[in-house]
Amino acid sequence: MRYSRELIVIVIIGVVVIAVLFALERIKAGQAAVPRDIVTTFKSDPRTSRAFTWYTDKPQKNALVQLIKGGSPTGFNGNDVITVTGIAASIEIGGNRVRGVNKAEAVDLEPGTVYAYRLGSGDEDGWSDPSQFATEAVNVSAFTFIDVADSQGASTTDFELWGQTLVQAFRKFPNASFIVHNGDLTEDPENEQGWTDFMSQAQPWTSGIPLMPVTGNHDEVDKKADVFVSHFNLPDNGAEKSIPGTTNAFDYGQARIIMLNTESNKKEQTKWLRKQLEDTDKPWKIIALHRGPYGGNSNDKIGDWVELFDEFKVDLVLQGHNHEYARSYPLRSGKVIGDGETPVQNREGTVYIVPNAAGGKFNEKKEDQLYHKVHFQNGKQMFAGISIDGDKLVYEAYDVEGSLLDTFEITH
Repeated sequence: MRYSRELIVIVIIGVVVIAVLFALERIKAGQAAVPRDIVTTFKSDPRTSRAFTWYTDKPQKNALVQLIKGGSPTGFNGNDVITVTGIAASIEIGGNRVRGVNKAEAVDLEPGTVYAYRLGSGDEDGWSDPSQFATEAVNVSAFTFIDVADSQGASTTDFELWGQTLVQAFRKFPNASFIVHNGDLTEDPENEQGWTDFMSQAQPWTSGIPLMPVTGNHDEVDKKADVFVSHFNLPDNGAEKSIPGTTNAFDYGQARIIMLNTESNKKEQTKWLRKQLEDTDKPWKIIALHRGPYGGNSNDKIGDWVELFDEFKVDLVLQGHNHEYARSYPLRSGKVIGDGETPVQNREGTVYIVPNAAGGKFNEKKEDQLYHKVHFQNGKQMFAGISIDGDKLVYEAYDVEGSLLDTFEITH
């Protein structure tokens, strides 16, 4: 009888251990399915669509987005829920870590409308917390967007500086419609923790405000940008032979914004750039790229692009890479037009900007060039707000402490 009791105890302990192990495995599986690195972007028409990307610790079978019209969802089980099926894929990072990459796009949405959404695998424990976004309204004549560059960092502390930059940027521009990033998002694209830190600091805003990135030399390395593009669901209207996602263009309000890649395929991009500038009827033309022609120093490898900027009278070129602040005089054919203080009028010249760094890495100020109107290194994270209202553009550059350090206007 004594042996029978001992056997029963052993069996009970074994059952408990198995149950605990099973529960732990379920917890692990649930954690592996929880969406992270969530970011929204424009892919198609900003008035009627929104794109989503998220990572999971393990690849998932499904990538789903559920949306409800209105900003305060009471649940995602009613008849008014819109369910979008995306693509669940995987990526290998750092040679031995396989992660889930999930992308989806909601289309046929209503312009000027707030939507609540959640995304995940469809499993009960695989959904994100609800968030919300607003589609672009019809006939928008006034809007603001935030411009940043070079948030790159190698540690969690580095990316906390990036987060502080965004906190101040949205204090100054709480109604910003999207963010343009001029490249070098992280230091090493194969460092997964860097991406996690970058995204976690940005997610309070980018889960609802689109983040449109440029490809920098720390995003595309040796003509590879797999990890960079895996984090974004971007327009597929880029240049032939370019890595998909590293070149694209989108319209918002009365502006066409063209994202160029200075790291590869420049010749094909020149043909594509011409078409993007020829085919638009938008009065405002803005370029974003990383290694710019007129920054702290000049990049003469993209002279063909500058000729097109001049030919089509591009208003503004947003640059990165130099990790200092630089604003050019209005330029045309390499020559200074105007005094850089009075508003730029009638498309007389293109203004080139480097908004310093949004992270912790700064370079020494380079020598002043003939094209520099404003040029300094203050050793502080910076950002810019660009506001278009009808025929006027107002540019304002701030540091992370909220001090206005530069401003100018362009009028048509």
